[in-house]
Amino acid sequence: MTTSDTHRAIDAVWRIESARIIAGLTRIVRDVGVAEELAQDALVAALKQWPESGIPDNPGAWLMATAKHRAIDTFRRNKRLERKHEELGRELQVQEMAVPDFDAALDDKIGDDLLRLVFISCHPVLSTDARVALTLRLLGGLTSAEIARAFLAPEPTIAQRIVRAKRTLSEARVPFEVPRGPELAARLSSVLEVIYLVFNEGYSATSGGDWMRPALCEDALRLGRILAELASQESEVHGLVALMEIQASRARARVSSTGEPILLFDQNRAHWDQLLIRRGLAALERAERLGGMRGPYALQAAIAACHARALTPEETDWPRIVALYEALARLAPSPVVELNRAVAVAMASGPVAGLELVDALTAEPSLAGYHLLPSVRGDLLKKLGRFGEARAEFARAATLTRNARERDLLLDRARECADSSAPAEEP
Repeated sequence: MTTSDTHRAIDAVWRIESARIIAGLTRIVRDVGVAEELAQDALVAALKQWPESGIPDNPGAWLMATAKHRAIDTFRRNKRLERKHEELGRELQVQEMAVPDFDAALDDKIGDDLLRLVFISCHPVLSTDARVALTLRLLGGLTSAEIARAFLAPEPTIAQRIVRAKRTLSEARVPFEVPRGPELAARLSSVLEVIYLVFNEGYSATSGGDWMRPALCEDALRLGRILAELASQESEVHGLVALMEIQASRARARVSSTGEPILLFDQNRAHWDQLLIRRGLAALERAERLGGMRGPYALQAAIAACHARALTPEETDWPRIVALYEALARLAPSPVVELNRAVAVAMASGPVAGLELVDALTAEPSLAGYHLLPSVRGDLLKKLGRFGEARAEFARAATLTRNARERDLLLDRARECADSSAPAEEP
């Protein structure tokens, strides 16, 4: 194996094992920042040694054992933490004596540790942007540069965000534990929000020149699946996984070969990934068995399932989708939910009924800069033959979106309306 092959293998190992290693180290040192530094030290050691010695049979356990030795060395060198060194050094040495093989060294309490790391990365003491960046760094194994590219942000901004997040957790003395009782629901909601934010940015990029960023969808799906294993009795976790699996199933059909967006009704449903749909429907069933139809993610997954089960747009059960949006509006009311409900009503009862609901939202302050409001209104006006008004709405939507691909699509729709409204030439 060449050096470059070894480095690629190390990168793959790191992506798979880094979260477990950082989680296990955080349990020991009780500081997620220190734990990540120790894990990075182990990675550097692997990059130096493995090209010569070869990749170990259990590379994750090798990294964990190396990081533990680095922890002992660090505490021994730090005079200011001499007492802590004695305490942690004894704990680490006892663990090494009690766990003679690498497999056990890595797997000890790893499920609990990973769940704790999920909750600490998404702690509400951090801003939303900080939670997203730290989660992708610690649980996704992404570098600051990769996160910056994914979110079209300067790398120093992301790096500083991560540094500040770790410092905030340390200064706030956030415990490395799974919350219990009433706190669990609020903290779990924060975790699910972060994962879905990552997924949505991959599914419909808010800015830049790409309609989708599939790597972010994959990262979010992987995190969701891990969480579903760790918190298997939480219905909303399965609801979120179901929603992401079903939405991700459309990825190939959402973009043309040249990168242009393809809207839901125009997609070739034969290109939808049936394996992801089956996985999503199975996750939705698990959520339902656990009472998940009372949760917003499971309700959204049930809506996505209506689309997934329909072979054509015309076969979609629009009355059920309307009912599900009404349930979602009662549970988690928001203008965006009302806008989506208006689209469903238009499909079930005609564009006039949908337009009436959309018009009622035009005075909503929170939607003033939301490009999908004029986009939806333009679509309904076009269906009603009011092409001049539709053209103006599509043009306005194009000025509001920050995604270049979406802007081009909206301008194309505006031009179509202009052509349709033009008077026919005399023979």
